[in-house]
Amino acid sequence: MPVRILGMLGVSPPQEGSNVHIIAGGISPEWVVKNAREHESAGYDEVLLGYYSTSADGFSTAMYAGCHTDRLSYLVAHRPGRILPALAARKVATIDRYLTGRLSLHIIIGASDADQAEEGDFSDKNTRYERGAEYLDVMRQIWTSNKPVDYEGRFYKVLAAKSDVKPFQTPHPTLLFGGSSEGALQMGAKFCDTFATFGEPLKETSDRISDYRRRCAAHGRPASFNVSFRPIIADTEGKAWDKAHAILAEIQGKPVPKSEAASASLGNRRLVDLAARGEIHDERLWTPIAAAVGGQGNTTCLVGTPEQVANALLKYYELGVHSFLLRGFNPEVDVTEFGRELLPRLRTGAALIDKATSETVAGRPAA
Repeated sequence: MPVRILGMLGVSPPQEGSNVHIIAGGISPEWVVKNAREHESAGYDEVLLGYYSTSADGFSTAMYAGCHTDRLSYLVAHRPGRILPALAARKVATIDRYLTGRLSLHIIIGASDADQAEEGDFSDKNTRYERGAEYLDVMRQIWTSNKPVDYEGRFYKVLAAKSDVKPFQTPHPTLLFGGSSEGALQMGAKFCDTFATFGEPLKETSDRISDYRRRCAAHGRPASFNVSFRPIIADTEGKAWDKAHAILAEIQGKPVPKSEAASASLGNRRLVDLAARGEIHDERLWTPIAAAVGGQGNTTCLVGTPEQVANALLKYYELGVHSFLLRGFNPEVDVTEFGRELLPRLRTGAALIDKATSETVAGRPAA
């Protein structure tokens, strides 16, 4: 299958220098349009719109940016439970229609209890996953059923729920999720389409893929994967490492937001533990920035020339990862540079792997 490449869209210009987070801040409509179009011109397939309890609404931003782009899709981070699932089903279907299928959802339960409390949610994480599973179940039934839906669970009850508007996409927009806890994996395997995770070494990634495929198979469902990296590239490997260390020094000079540093996310702890095992894994997977920010922000990096980084990504592609979230630390520069130097190499390499695989399956030797 063709590789799918995602970036990330903020709603206002980033701060000067290196940025770990681009979600917060007021809205600049001009920036949203500019950066969305830059991603589209650079060859990205989709952009993630992140979520904080204080951030701009992702659905509204997707609609606005989508009206100013032609091809780019929008992955909206969405916390189940903020609105009722029947309303959410209609809302998502409506936007998917307006954007002619350029919408998907990244289901997030919320790693920080403090961030949840700001929106009035005081449930614990396990409860949020149980509630999220019911929420997704109701939404999916309303999207796909040809008759009114009756549902009664621990958290939600609907009688004769239906939507006059069905999603543009069949059977519904792609549902991604992230998380390392048992609750996350159970919810995702049963109700989501793609497991989105952070960049780990190849061995750990292969193990996670195998485990998640078994979980999906238990529900008779296929598994797909997205992995996030922060590429740091330059025309020579030496310059790329110099650039990486300069970014690290700049980030180390900035305070880590308290709400982020205090997060109890299992995924964040995995990245911190990975960094403690060593700075470099698999030749160019680099972890010091992840360590510096407490595992926040999907901050494991791939460092090298564009060809070296593309080849590193293709090793994950061969494991079965066919979607990548690739963003740097300076959106005003990195989007264009990645589009020029990195994305074409990644797409070409993935196509060659697909060709060799199809020829092998067909019984012909790969050229």
